[in-house]
Amino acid sequence: MQNDTPSFLVVDGYTKAARDELQAGGASLAADLYVGMLRKNGPSGAECDVIFPADPGVRFPVGEAIREYDGVVWTGCSSCVFSGEPDVEAQIAFARDCYRHGVPGFGSCWAAQIAVVAAGGEVALNPKGREMGIAREISLTESGRAHPLYEGKPDVFDAFTSHDDEVTVLPNGSVLLSGNDFTRVQSVAVKYEGTEFWGLQYHPEYDLHEMARLMFCRLKKLIRLGFFADEAEGLAHIGQLETLHENPTRQDIIEELNLKPDVLDESLRTVEVRNWINHLVLPGMRS
Repeated sequence: MQNDTPSFLVVDGYTKAARDELQAGGASLAADLYVGMLRKNGPSGAECDVIFPADPGVRFPVGEAIREYDGVVWTGCSSCVFSGEPDVEAQIAFARDCYRHGVPGFGSCWAAQIAVVAAGGEVALNPKGREMGIAREISLTESGRAHPLYEGKPDVFDAFTSHDDEVTVLPNGSVLLSGNDFTRVQSVAVKYEGTEFWGLQYHPEYDLHEMARLMFCRLKKLIRLGFFADEAEGLAHIGQLETLHENPTRQDIIEELNLKPDVLDESLRTVEVRNWINHLVLPGMRS
């Protein structure tokens, strides 16, 4: 009888400099957010190994060592998947290896882009600019409404987000699951080499505090892009997010920022990771 406790590999593609910037601004490491989400939403005792492939000398598992993991999870990342940087190319190659070795994938933002490019699709800058804060009115496609990734999720929902790039060409074997007016591909199921990767362009691992800290880290850029008129306005918004995080009954802030249960209710926000574990990871362990 096989062990029903899964083992995950968490791939955090941020460079050391980018990770240091996040931590200096009070944000958590992307890997830590994902480890916490996996352990909270998976079976008790789930094991999580973390790898930082942008660091010098770090190498991915190869060959049969990949099969030691029941799932590979990809965090967000501030790099560009079409940059051609050696560490980025190594991540794309590893995603292909995971497909070939039958290890299912999941993740946020960067994850959807990696999943698509590794299978032959394309990613580019979103001509509409940066989607930041809350991705509004993400709508499930007909395929999305029938897909196990979205069991228990509303047909239309909001989600935390932060990205400049978007999926522009879906590879063969992929299914568009959701999108909104700003980003056509908000989630995708890719099947390549017989293996599935469920990728989200948004971030179920974020909460109000983490979005506040990320905005703080990106404040100069957000002012330059017109999200805020100046630093004072940006800091005031960040303060509102932090206040609501500490005092979740502040209905005045909820109404002013038009925040919905989709982002405020942790259980609803993380439906997707539970569905991935229950539908792709655990059945694969028992087969």
